[in-house]
Amino acid sequence: MTAVADPLIVRFAEIVGPAAVLTTPEDMAPHLEEPRGLFHGQARAVVRPATTDEAAAVVAACHEAGAPMVPQGGNTGLVGGNVPFEHGGEVVISTRRLNRVRALDPVNLTTTVEAGVVLADLQRAADEADCLFPVSLAAEGSCQIGGNIAANAGGTGVLRYGNMREQVLGLEVVLPDGRVWNGLRRLGKDNAGYALRHVFVGSEGTLGLITAATLRLYPRPVARATAFCGLDDLEKVTALLRHARAWSGDSVTAFELMARFGIEITHRHMPGCADPLEAPWPWYVLIELSSARPGAGEAGGVRDDLEGLLGAAFEDGLIADAVLAESLDQAEALWRLRELMSEAQGIEGGSIKHDVSLPVSSVPAFITRANAAVTAAMPGLRPCPFGHVGDGNIHYNLSQPEGMDKAAYLDHWDAMNRIVHDLVTEMDGSIAAEHGVGRLKVGELERLKAPVELEMMRSLKHALDPAGLFNPGKVVA
Repeated sequence: MTAVADPLIVRFAEIVGPAAVLTTPEDMAPHLEEPRGLFHGQARAVVRPATTDEAAAVVAACHEAGAPMVPQGGNTGLVGGNVPFEHGGEVVISTRRLNRVRALDPVNLTTTVEAGVVLADLQRAADEADCLFPVSLAAEGSCQIGGNIAANAGGTGVLRYGNMREQVLGLEVVLPDGRVWNGLRRLGKDNAGYALRHVFVGSEGTLGLITAATLRLYPRPVARATAFCGLDDLEKVTALLRHARAWSGDSVTAFELMARFGIEITHRHMPGCADPLEAPWPWYVLIELSSARPGAGEAGGVRDDLEGLLGAAFEDGLIADAVLAESLDQAEALWRLRELMSEAQGIEGGSIKHDVSLPVSSVPAFITRANAAVTAAMPGLRPCPFGHVGDGNIHYNLSQPEGMDKAAYLDHWDAMNRIVHDLVTEMDGSIAAEHGVGRLKVGELERLKAPVELEMMRSLKHALDPAGLFNPGKVVA
């Protein structure tokens, strides 16, 4: 007996061509698992439109058939929002072929790009036009702009430039019924009604499919200076941040916190990573200044600013030791200690991860209280807090006790979440900073969000997606 073809898949092939419709387990496999391996889904098909019209037709076909959809960019998300569930009934819509830079205007300092443009490619395109696109992430070689917008990505430059939300001037979105909203405006000011773009930024694919965006650019920095500082007291971190911002005229581009344990495991496991200071210190801060001012790389420029900043901080007792990068290679070596820390944790054993944010002034107290709480609950646990303390975003990761079975340790994930998330909520923070909610934190959001906030979120979801077809089960239960 001849198998009956799935009429929806036949329709997809008519819209995008057979080669852009993936249905075999082997072809779909890269789209069904997220980077940490926490979720393994199944799908009815993976469809890869190449134009907005194709994307709209695919969404309209799914809407007519009542087929749930999962928008997917570079598939680098860490909370399960980018992969389908295990039941196999969802259609994954990949934006990888929507990968064109449509326009770049160095006078207006804007660019219009499609959702599938890789972040690193946009950075290069801006650089070639003597501009800067400031969002920078560890996954920038593979993550895509549409996903960055849907997750409201952060990264190391948020202190200076803001999250992805601050870069978005306009969007083009396929709505859940297949209609296209063209909001690709290049305006710095537009108060003609609701700012609809903000509805979709951070929505994690639950309200529509982002197909293109108009983004801010900035003058390209001509000089950077990087330093690595050792601190003897966590409480001095926020005082050092305030000092650095005031001393430099607020030209601090990055201000990254690391614990001694994180430096030790990165030095131990990652090739080319060395401890930059002669003596060990309990806490470290990576500071970067940058400037687009002509002559900023010469005498009296940002390097001299950073050197003066460090000298004054040393005299005030804010830092115990520091090294100032003398070359680009040295600066990159310092950054590798920060960027490879999460990977080093994976080699060290099981890691229960938290992506949280606090008011900047509360970061030291949070880390101190959280360290005490989790180690009391599990003696031998090794906290590894690090991250963008300049904007209050801490990756509060917990490495397993030495000698403990990894699977047995990871069984404590929910218990550790409850300890950390309850403390974050008590301290007026957020349990989802730059990675989002996805599937991983839906239950915690239900538990901790105020009922009125959940009601508003559900109302918005129902207004735009009454059939509940876009990324169901993610963000909003």
